[in-house]
Amino acid sequence: MKFHIAINLERTDPGTDMRAVRDHTLEMVQMADEAGFEIAWAAEHHALEMTIAPNPFHLMTWWADHTRNIRVGAGVANAAYWHPIKLAGEAALCDLLSGGRMEFGVGSGAYQREFDRMFPGLAQKDSWQYMQEMLPLVQKLWAGDVEHDGTYWQFPRATSCPKPMQSKVPVWVAARSPITFDYAVQNDCHIMSWPLTLPFSEAEKYRAMLDDSIARLNPGYSGKFAMMRHTVVYDSEADRQASIAAVRQILARFGNLMMQSGDVVNGYPDPVPLESLEGNYRVDPEMLEQNLMLGRPDQVVEKLRLYEGIGVDAFIYYASMGLDMERQKRSLKLFIDEVMPAFAEKELAHAG
Repeated sequence: MKFHIAINLERTDPGTDMRAVRDHTLEMVQMADEAGFEIAWAAEHHALEMTIAPNPFHLMTWWADHTRNIRVGAGVANAAYWHPIKLAGEAALCDLLSGGRMEFGVGSGAYQREFDRMFPGLAQKDSWQYMQEMLPLVQKLWAGDVEHDGTYWQFPRATSCPKPMQSKVPVWVAARSPITFDYAVQNDCHIMSWPLTLPFSEAEKYRAMLDDSIARLNPGYSGKFAMMRHTVVYDSEADRQASIAAVRQILARFGNLMMQSGDVVNGYPDPVPLESLEGNYRVDPEMLEQNLMLGRPDQVVEKLRLYEGIGVDAFIYYASMGLDMERQKRSLKLFIDEVMPAFAEKELAHAG
């Protein structure tokens, strides 16, 4: 199993210095680079202090300039917010500046609030159609001149300038529904999934969707399957309690966005009452500790074995959840020092 990190520029209150946030994010990516993580993922979000990423390719290029080996990925660019020529060019420039280390991820977005501001009139549930027109078009623009008269975009002959440095850019699709799994499998794209706060059975459901798509549409599918979870590794009761409290509070703010049940003031979503959160957004402490990648190193190793057992090729360590910066670093160091070696030993045993 490979390991990736996803991290955001994140503030939960205006008292946090943005320079400290900037520097912390880079330090976490550098720690992951030194430890042998495969990819660092940057999201795309707008007008939200919890996820400050108006252009993931800027962050990716910056990270690449300050690391040696780790690849940098857009996890993910929201297709509906971009023009194909601009997206192709921005991504290709990132690939060039990073020395060919870019992973191109595209998806359909998460929050209706963002769509109401970035693309008024488009329902989030319908945005997958933009993604499916965008992805092959970007790949054609990377190859050379193309003219397009599609449903959502039309333009005369043009190409991507620059072209990507890689002859074949790895492409990822964010998938949680059958229609998106089908699309990714048909087009031989890598897949990243996120079960939110739901139990491991949700990850098993995604695996079943993937297997069904492969059996029906592309038995020769060769893509990778990555799974993301909120992750905190701790070795003290104080860090355990702080981690659970931080996750609960950040989910109360995300619940506002997902359920559109609260206000957002100057980029900060009001937390909704914890008792109002249900389903994907439940915040019961016992449930969070069981479902998320929270725990002592040995507990986290045991949980990761379950994901490895259903054929997850890469685990995405989601570091951003409102936890203070020092605890985030302690968690990542514990993961590097006490969790990853268990999987490195297994890989060496297979190689032997």
